[in-house]
Amino acid sequence: MKNLLLIILIVLGSFSCNSPEKESNQALPNVVLIYTDDVGYGDIQVYGGLIQTPNIDALAAEGLMFTNAYATSATCTPSRYSLLTGEYAWRTKGRGVAPGDALALIKPGVETLPSVFQRAGYRSGVVGKWHLGLGEGEGPNWNGKISPGPLEIGFDYAFLIPATGDRVPTVFVENHHVVNLDHNDPIQVSYAEKIGDWPTGSENPELLTTMYSHGHDQTIVNGVSRIGYMTGGESALWRDEDIADEMLIRAHAFLERNKSNPFFLYFSTHDIHVPRIAHERFQGATEFGPRGDVLVQLDWSVGELVSKLKELNLYENTIIIFTSDNGPVLDDGYVDWAKEKIGNHRPSGKLRGGKYSAFEAGTKIPMIVHWPEKISNGVSDALISQVDLLASFAGFLNLDFNKEQAIDSENHWDAIMGDSSLGRDILVQEAIQGVLTLINKEGYKFIPAHNGPAIVPWGTEIETGFYPEDQLFWTEKDPGETRNLAQSEMEILKKMQKKLEDVVNKKSDKE
Repeated sequence: MKNLLLIILIVLGSFSCNSPEKESNQALPNVVLIYTDDVGYGDIQVYGGLIQTPNIDALAAEGLMFTNAYATSATCTPSRYSLLTGEYAWRTKGRGVAPGDALALIKPGVETLPSVFQRAGYRSGVVGKWHLGLGEGEGPNWNGKISPGPLEIGFDYAFLIPATGDRVPTVFVENHHVVNLDHNDPIQVSYAEKIGDWPTGSENPELLTTMYSHGHDQTIVNGVSRIGYMTGGESALWRDEDIADEMLIRAHAFLERNKSNPFFLYFSTHDIHVPRIAHERFQGATEFGPRGDVLVQLDWSVGELVSKLKELNLYENTIIIFTSDNGPVLDDGYVDWAKEKIGNHRPSGKLRGGKYSAFEAGTKIPMIVHWPEKISNGVSDALISQVDLLASFAGFLNLDFNKEQAIDSENHWDAIMGDSSLGRDILVQEAIQGVLTLINKEGYKFIPAHNGPAIVPWGTEIETGFYPEDQLFWTEKDPGETRNLAQSEMEILKKMQKKLEDVVNKKSDKE
């Protein structure tokens, strides 16, 4: 009898030990990271924009809106690399804006944000723009298995625009293969020379439905000439108007499949990036031209994701992060009247510069964090960098991570949740030509002397922020960076120079 009682107690004890673990796993919040492309600090209505964005504004009204958040770079590939790896992209050469046929920039075995979630028991997926390279060796095998890619660095599912909408190949990749590819019509891609007989924008402008303004004059697909040359794969070509819908279909399916598990969805939108071609439902939706229309389309996509989460009863326990990879640009290679129809809307808000720039509008971006079960609505001016998401989520999930790899990621979970007003002490930003700038928590911004051009040289009309002498701005009082304090605040300048030097020379513990 005593033995029987002992067995019963052991069995009951095993249930009591396992139950909290199961409950704890079920209680883990889902995470949806909406990473937009080229959305400026002033583009969203709640940040002062004139174009209606009610669904994004609703996230801010119920969540935490950051006024001092930054991408790590004024261009997309480096920002995405840093976001996913916890390492500033500039630490190794070759991580600039990637061509459409680039090799995988994040190698298998590298610590990543999705791998952190995987170790915590999450299912992880990426839907949307990738632009971090695919494959190895001689380049992506568009007609076979495309690997390595997202599935080799922590994602369980991937549906990708391989690079950007203005670069070939203009096909979707799902997991390891091009979607809807007819192998009797193989894809060929070249960024060095024209291949095949497909028309190009420079040779056949009469075939264009969207005219290029600078660059973007190579292979024509769907009436739009792109960067790079391709031929073949006609059954796999996308229709630009359908990209947002296709992404939502895959995102919704991912949520459906994983509704009983904690999940991480990296939803990487393309809408605002050129070519700006909204679905017919949204064409003419605003008075701001195609750029305004695709911003409305982006807002609709956010609303559709929120509606799906509510339908699946996942909304209350899902962390939604909305942010952008870099600042805005109007003319980025196509004639879509973005500049002519901008009116009083200011995509950069009160900031100076834009995409590509060392000035604030290059990297200061909107960021909203929404979690009904945890976050009270409010506004935070904590200094936040996207490079810190990896360490912050690892800290929240009580997981170790490879600090030798994710060398630049810091745990600022309390600030991200609104429990602390303290964020980073300093952060580094990257402009074109590898120019690094530094900003501190007091709002001082240091731009080192650089003899580059004053204006981005390929037609965007954006100030680079480059000047042959050091520049120091106090952005807290001078957000437009109009008063250079380098001569009057020499001590602050020297401290900023030293801090930037220390970050650049930082080595991992292993090194």
